[in-house]
Amino acid sequence: MPFTVAQVANVVRGEIVGDGEVELSGLASAEAAKSGDLTFAEKESYFAAADQSSASAILASGSFASATKPVIRVANARIAVATLLPLFFPPDEQTHGIDPSARIAASAEVHPSACVGPGCVVGARAKIGAGSVLMGGNHIGRDSQIGENVCLYPNVVLYYRTQIGNRVVIHAGTVIGSDGYGYVFDQGRHRKVLQVGNVIIHDDVEIGANAAIDRAALGSTVIGQGTKIDNLVHIAHNVVIGNHCLVMGQVGFAGSTRLGDYCVIASQSGIAGHLKLGRQATVGAKSGVMRDIPDGGTVLGIPAMPDKQTKRQWIGLQQLPDLIRRLRELEKEVKDLQAKAPSPVSSE
Repeated sequence: MPFTVAQVANVVRGEIVGDGEVELSGLASAEAAKSGDLTFAEKESYFAAADQSSASAILASGSFASATKPVIRVANARIAVATLLPLFFPPDEQTHGIDPSARIAASAEVHPSACVGPGCVVGARAKIGAGSVLMGGNHIGRDSQIGENVCLYPNVVLYYRTQIGNRVVIHAGTVIGSDGYGYVFDQGRHRKVLQVGNVIIHDDVEIGANAAIDRAALGSTVIGQGTKIDNLVHIAHNVVIGNHCLVMGQVGFAGSTRLGDYCVIASQSGIAGHLKLGRQATVGAKSGVMRDIPDGGTVLGIPAMPDKQTKRQWIGLQQLPDLIRRLRELEKEVKDLQAKAPSPVSSE
């Protein structure tokens, strides 16, 4: 369905420069844009490329203008694009109801507006809220609760007593509530410590594909409101992640660590157990965090240290080859001087 420039501008509360009646049927980058598409630009060089593209209109941050295309001016083009993508690429509509191949326990509660896809299993006393979608192959353990407008992609598994808030999205293959890694050494063998807690995921969380979030040994593993977790992340038992955190791919958290709100953990980092990461703490990529991080702290490296200290060490390492060469040259000069020096005269 096409939209006019004026209609699009109204959605993002933008200012129109040029013809507001031009019709738009898609949204694309400048390189891929064709006639009928809206493209976007955040700075001058990007705007030049957008202006030369085949796009019919430009969404731009700032006071740009074009001699050939209408421009929609907004404060932040990236935010505006995020707002417009569902307009041009609406999500697939899911039918309501329960697929005949799904197995629903008699004591489970499924809202009439929810969708339970093929091959799903919903355990005893589980609850699925209004508008929620189980796409297929999902296993919902006993006594679990799923809020409203939740989307579970295929093969997501929720172990028993998992609690999911509203508007949560969990991508394919993720497992929520599997056993925490708990063992105690007893008489020459590792005795399993039962993990009898659960996982609580608050509203507006998104979790990527093939992540694993372990249930608590006692109590709850908690993911705070608005937190976004990438693919292939492991969160161990009793971890508590605050609100609106960002966790990138292949990160691992050991047990009982706590994160404040708005933390950012970059890819392939490992966080040791029983630590406290303060509000707005940042961990750089491939870091090994062994100590607490204060509010607003940024750390890098293995072991992770304050970012400025780590960067000084990296610069020092880069200078080592030259320092070694200069040291060898100095040693050679000293040896040459010693060889040329006259022998000491004996006093006898």
